[in-house]
Amino acid sequence: MDEAKGARRNGDGRRTRDEILTYAVQLASREGLEALTIGRLAEALHLSKSGLFAHFGSKEGLQLAVLERASEVFGERVLRVGRSFSGGLERLIAFLEAWLAYVEARDFQGGCFFASASAEFDGRPGPVRDALVRLAGSWIAALEAESRKAIAHGDLSSDVDIAQLVFEMHALVQEANWAMQLLGDARSLGRARAAVRARVAHAATPKGRASLVRIGTSIVSDVRAARRAGQASIAPHAAVQVQG
Repeated sequence: MDEAKGARRNGDGRRTRDEILTYAVQLASREGLEALTIGRLAEALHLSKSGLFAHFGSKEGLQLAVLERASEVFGERVLRVGRSFSGGLERLIAFLEAWLAYVEARDFQGGCFFASASAEFDGRPGPVRDALVRLAGSWIAALEAESRKAIAHGDLSSDVDIAQLVFEMHALVQEANWAMQLLGDARSLGRARAAVRARVAHAATPKGRASLVRIGTSIVSDVRAARRAGQASIAPHAAVQVQG
């Protein structure tokens, strides 16, 4: 009986923690990680400060937990979707389309969570910045890994500077997010998409350019369909990690 009660308490604790993070990650996306305080969340969620403190230990612990939750959402909405496509250039384009869809759908109310958090903490050393560096580095490494696979598939030229290619593609999507959030420019996503395709086409082999023609615009709707298929089963376990 005691074990059953303990299991129920643990389950209740996990659900409460999940509810806190669900609220906190959206608040942080709108107002920044510094907006997160134990007192503010306790009041908003009708919890005691001591109970909320028991879940995270400190404001920094809360911020780090929110970063992990954001990375889980990103992993599910972008990495999982991208990995559902065939390898080579198609998967690389799918990753980028999934990222654009994540920005467009406002999975986080304040836009790309990591863009805003990076701007907030890029000049502030400490564990939160370190976690951001790790997570952002993992995403860049994932794009570089897919680019290398595209070379292995014969879709990208073997002399492509992968770091430069990924830098440019990353910059284009980040710019689209900035223009959409700050300027309200809905056309920015289409511009980023066109620029990414042009950059990839420049780096592609004849086989790769044929793949781009085959992919066409249908991959946009295919990515959106893959997102919808996963919406009902999203679980916080697909944090951004690069598989070796």
